[in-house]
Amino acid sequence: MSNYATDSDVLEYEPRIKDYGVIDFTADHTKSTEDIQRLLRVEWWPRVSRNYGVSKYFTNAGLEMNTTKLVAAQFKRAAVYHVLAYYILPRLTQHQGEDDRFFQMISFYKNKFREEFDLVLADGVEYDFDGDGTVEETEKQTAHYNRLIR
Repeated sequence: MSNYATDSDVLEYEPRIKDYGVIDFTADHTKSTEDIQRLLRVEWWPRVSRNYGVSKYFTNAGLEMNTTKLVAAQFKRAAVYHVLAYYILPRLTQHQGEDDRFFQMISFYKNKFREEFDLVLADGVEYDFDGDGTVEETEKQTAHYNRLIR
């Protein structure tokens, strides 16, 4: 499994993050990727797979999401925000009564992650349903496929 973001991606958003003593975030990127995939299983996949009878890509109701069919590039920004908010910055904050700089950054990046993740869901998750190695426009499914949202 490849991670959705790397240390160099994080450095684009927070260039001085490694100045605080933590040099490698590889394990954090793996956890962040797994968390995003879990969120997709909860928030996107049930709605898309429910339409298996409508879509030519679903042949049975018990279909499980295959994470290798996701297009990782569309989750890169969300993964950067997620790894900062949930794994990197919590190691740097003092976790005391007062909100320090890192605690404020955690709150900021949590909000940015949710905003970016929701945008990906609204724009349509790119998923190679037929497994041919390319994602056509018909394979890009929003979280609210064939559903009226008020």
